[in-house]
Amino acid sequence: MKDASPARFECTCGTVAGEVTSASRKTGTHVECFCVDCRAAQIYLGQPDPHPNGVHIFQISPEMVHFSQGTEHLRILRLGPKGLMRWYADCCKAPLFNTLPKPTIPFAGLIVDRLQDPARIGKVVTQSFLPGKDGARRHKGALTMTMQVLKRAVAARMSGKWRDTPFFDIETGAPTAPVHILDKRERQALFRS
Repeated sequence: MKDASPARFECTCGTVAGEVTSASRKTGTHVECFCVDCRAAQIYLGQPDPHPNGVHIFQISPEMVHFSQGTEHLRILRLGPKGLMRWYADCCKAPLFNTLPKPTIPFAGLIVDRLQDPARIGKVVTQSFLPGKDGARRHKGALTMTMQVLKRAVAARMSGKWRDTPFFDIETGAPTAPVHILDKRERQALFRS
């Protein structure tokens, strides 16, 4: 779709809300991720198990994200000490975004279920960690995804827009919400499900 207007997102109960500027196929990448971590995060937060499908994520640059309400309800889940930061609303446990642990590589992945009008971002262009019959995981469209992520990250770094992130305090590099890192016992229980 060619709609360059802002796209509204919100948590399930509507307490946390905001918009993504210019959400379209040209400004982000629609990915369906089948990795065990994306599935585990959904389950941990009490969401329906996406299996056998993947989790739909719209990969964008963080400066495109603007919260209009409810930021005091933002929390971060990390499945391990080195995992992605998975931002969610503590009011209803709705997963919202994924980010890298530091703002210096500008990346945000919006959980597509949170968009009021998901059709505007177009079809999936990349499928990651697709399960194969032999148990191996493969990717479709990975080069496209990688090039688009790099293009957005380089543009944000060169323009200085990487500093315009709602996810981190740029001066300290600290996230703007409390972080919970699953301990080994929690991870083991989760990955058995």
